[in-house]
Amino acid sequence: MTSPTGPLAGLLVADFSRVLAGPYSTMLLADLGAEVVKVEGPAGDDTRHWSPPVRDGVSTYYLGVNRNKRSVALDLKDEGDRAAAQELARRADVLVENFKPGGLARFGLDYESVSATNPGVVYASISGFGSQEGGSHLPGYDLIVQAISGLMSLTGSPDGEPYRAGISVFDVVAGLHATIGVLSALNARHETGTGQHVQVSLMASALSGMVNQSSAAVAGEVVPFRMGNSHPSLFPYEPMECADGELIITAGNNGQFRKLVEVLGVPELADDPRFARNEDRTANRDELRPLLVERLRTRGKQEWFELIFAAGVPCGPINTVDAGVAFAEQVGLDPVVRPGGIPSIRNPITFSATPPSYRLPPPALDEHGAEIRAWLEAPGD
Repeated sequence: MTSPTGPLAGLLVADFSRVLAGPYSTMLLADLGAEVVKVEGPAGDDTRHWSPPVRDGVSTYYLGVNRNKRSVALDLKDEGDRAAAQELARRADVLVENFKPGGLARFGLDYESVSATNPGVVYASISGFGSQEGGSHLPGYDLIVQAISGLMSLTGSPDGEPYRAGISVFDVVAGLHATIGVLSALNARHETGTGQHVQVSLMASALSGMVNQSSAAVAGEVVPFRMGNSHPSLFPYEPMECADGELIITAGNNGQFRKLVEVLGVPELADDPRFARNEDRTANRDELRPLLVERLRTRGKQEWFELIFAAGVPCGPINTVDAGVAFAEQVGLDPVVRPGGIPSIRNPITFSATPPSYRLPPPALDEHGAEIRAWLEAPGD
């Protein structure tokens, strides 16, 4: 096995996860130096076949969450492959899986079985609705969680249909939560010498990730509703019409609002009692919006973007994804890395001393199978 660098160098991660939440989590760990062995069934990760789009015949969905890993194909129904998987789990510092709760028990790869031979293992399970009796049988698809959690009731026009988010947002949030859980458990292991079982569900991540909206329901005892691109508690905080399209403007406090109306040439609005405070602007948004739009329609969105941004008020154009990547390049974020020549989005974390690394492109199915099997067959600690 290789010796990567980074803050997690020296950690071995056995990745028994598929599709998005688990692979995203393990890719982040791999970027930070962990050695990740991706265990796939004979047919491979489902996302290998989720296309279009593709690059060189490989799904870009798969490419987006599987760099820096080594692949071994193991049929857990085969005795020899099952023994190899169990040996990998015995040696691992971390195991990540997103099988149906309890689904790995018949292969001797559940937490109880693995921890019996590897008490230091940090074992992370990702599910749709948890492992408890009421939720363990429910299918864990992001779209279903977006619907059941209430997110879709918040997304779309007030008089239109509910919409899903443009990405599998709760898969991503659950993957981040799983990563936080793994790192926290590893820190606890430094003190205790033993690992633990970390469990994350898309549903719990959804309720946490909806932050102010779920808080409104449980603390404010109100039911949030769809407001299109408007914000329930701030105004202006939405797209607004310019002469040639829309510009997002987010005046999040009274000082920013004063700067905004000064740039727009209507400074008197900052002292209008209807608009002086955020709560006033929010309550009277239908009166304020046309006054702002009247001024914004006198110039193009790019010109207003430059003027408003220069005044210290957050704003931005509504870009396509490629334009978003281009803007990140423009502001110096250097967003694209190319492990093995495959373009990929850079790990979002910057370290002053132990930066992420991009060592391996996403692996072909069983690309490292012979190497990994030989390593597992050799005597190990």
